[in-house]
Amino acid sequence: MTSIPDTNGAVPWWKEPTRDQWMAYTAAWLGWTLDAFDFTVFLLIMVPIAKDLGVTLVAVTTVFTITLWMRLIGAVASGWLADRIGRKTPLMISILWFSVCNFIAGFSPAFWFLFLFRALLGIGMGAEWPAGAALAMESWPARSRGLMSGILQGSWGIGFLLSGLVYALLYDNIGWRGMLWIGILPAFVVLFILWFVKEPEVWVENRRQQNLQQKQVHTPLFNIFKPAVLGNTLTACLWMASSFVIYYSVYGLFATHLEKDLHYGPELVGLPIALANLVGFLASGFWGWIADTMGRRWAMIIPAIIGVFITPLYLFTASYAVIAAAFIVQGAFLGAIYGQNPSYLSERFPTEVRATASGFCYHQGAIWAGFVGPVITLFAASQPTGFAIPMLVGTVGGAIVFVIALLLGPETKGKELEGNLHVAAGM
Repeated sequence: MTSIPDTNGAVPWWKEPTRDQWMAYTAAWLGWTLDAFDFTVFLLIMVPIAKDLGVTLVAVTTVFTITLWMRLIGAVASGWLADRIGRKTPLMISILWFSVCNFIAGFSPAFWFLFLFRALLGIGMGAEWPAGAALAMESWPARSRGLMSGILQGSWGIGFLLSGLVYALLYDNIGWRGMLWIGILPAFVVLFILWFVKEPEVWVENRRQQNLQQKQVHTPLFNIFKPAVLGNTLTACLWMASSFVIYYSVYGLFATHLEKDLHYGPELVGLPIALANLVGFLASGFWGWIADTMGRRWAMIIPAIIGVFITPLYLFTASYAVIAAAFIVQGAFLGAIYGQNPSYLSERFPTEVRATASGFCYHQGAIWAGFVGPVITLFAASQPTGFAIPMLVGTVGGAIVFVIALLLGPETKGKELEGNLHVAAGM
């Protein structure tokens, strides 16, 4: 990985963070990686679930739709709690929540039971991101925040890679229920957070000033819709909504496309997904370096544009070799446009409302993503090529909106996060 220039002229960027900063970042990284595992494992087992529980595939896709929609509830609640009492506690609650829900879902006697606990999982899943992102970004030095943001968000790909590997290696022996039972393992990360992680100094100082000046922000969600920040909030929402549509158009139904349209088995389905996510993780670090040199926006716009031209290569061919190669390459582009989500959202909003604003803007995008699975599946039923054309339309349409939203937003490269009052002081 290319190193970031030593703009401070003193120490290499990786030696600048303290032990406490590394611990906070590691906690957020683990939380997000394992969150990804618990969610994406479901994308790989929708077809066998439909067969086993006697429901249609469209019905099963509504499970991950409701999971995505419930994320907004968890994100807003966790963001508010993180802005009020600190980043650690909401992070621990969220990890326990989604781990236990995934485990219980594995015992589903009927479809309604699975639907219920995967819906509840969405609350915990949504709650993890705002607390974890705020913890990591507030703790990390500004000069390499883009790089580490890329590695943090890119760890979703590591979680997806793990689920793909578990699916390819173990599914034939443990079935879809065993895949969900494995999801209890992330709960043990809570012990690490409890023992080794401290609150970011930025948040501690901001909270001290709120208490000292008696200017507590009790309703951070309402504050981000005030005229002074409304434009920023709306463009952030548009950016995140389009990025979610892209993600689920590319990844959400790719396994289903290979299984239903091309009739590939678990090993052939799992391999390109696992490798694409590994490439996406590595590429997120590279684009993070670009974000620290060229800016946050261009580090997302450039790979988005390139990724649009890669999309038809894996959707309109019957050659498994071409499909796998193109999809793996896509991991470096449309699979890596999400790396600046933690840094760019954190830098766009002041400390008093940072977790709430980041959580809301990020997870309202999941509402739109929730429509992607059912809509693409419905259109695929009437297409001779199945999922290919609907997936292409979703990807290209989302990318166009994505680029426009970023061009309308501010550039925040190099911004220092500090504890002074802004919202409480009337901006």
